[in-house]
Amino acid sequence: MSLPDASVGLGLRRALLGPLQAAAPGDFDFLECAPENWIGVGGKLGESLDELTARHPLTCHGLSLSLGGFAPLDETFLVRVRRFLDRHRVVLYSEHLSYCSDDGHLYDLLPLPFTDEAVHHVAARIRQTQDVVGRRIAVENVSYYATMPVDAGQQPLDEAAFINAVLAEADCDLLLDVNNVYVNAINHRYDPHAFLAAMPAERIACIHVAGHYDEADDLKVDTHGAAVKDAVWDLLGEAYRRFGARPTLLERDFNIPPYAELLGELDTVRRVLRDNATPEGRHAHA
Repeated sequence: MSLPDASVGLGLRRALLGPLQAAAPGDFDFLECAPENWIGVGGKLGESLDELTARHPLTCHGLSLSLGGFAPLDETFLVRVRRFLDRHRVVLYSEHLSYCSDDGHLYDLLPLPFTDEAVHHVAARIRQTQDVVGRRIAVENVSYYATMPVDAGQQPLDEAAFINAVLAEADCDLLLDVNNVYVNAINHRYDPHAFLAAMPAERIACIHVAGHYDEADDLKVDTHGAAVKDAVWDLLGEAYRRFGARPTLLERDFNIPPYAELLGELDTVRRVLRDNATPEGRHAHA
């Protein structure tokens, strides 16, 4: 089971439970949640989740797996994730191409060194994850604010080459976050169009779009707490022109506006998709 390419989704946040349950048909095509926030939740909240997932397809975007970390993967947790995915008929499980633990959770998504050694390390952990959850997963290109040092004698890769190498060795999919591409391109002085051109169309399972904070002209902070910027809408349009329609999720985690404003942004996603998705891009996905 998979999402239609032109589907548009919204994050399932507890603050939005009422509007989501009362949503009119066609407001959104799917929902996404972090499984860590819902596994084991019962009572009225659990009933609300069950009711929503009975009516709408659900994707899951993990927060705490720490695919790039060195502590052993928590297979007990992954078994619980698998049960959650199966129970709610989750159509896509994704995680971040980063790490977030070192003898305990660090409460941030930290970048990996862009080296062959890191490729082999994280790809092995992705394969292990896929074995335990019993399905192919997608990994997301993350925003980062510092690059990790590389040991003498190691040849560093650029970010795009690193991502491609991980996807190939792990044989997993990509969750393409276009806001992260924009933020990283500004912060690390690279060409976002060249980055998009380097992404493998055949592995893009889903797209995320979100807002960020303009700290300065040359410093952007990925917050998921603001409306999507025009430059990110432009980059989303370019992604559709290159890759064709893909299921696209609007992320909003903080400063959540009235539901009607979120619907307005979902309408913008649909307009950008309609105006830019090309037959050539769809062919690249086939």
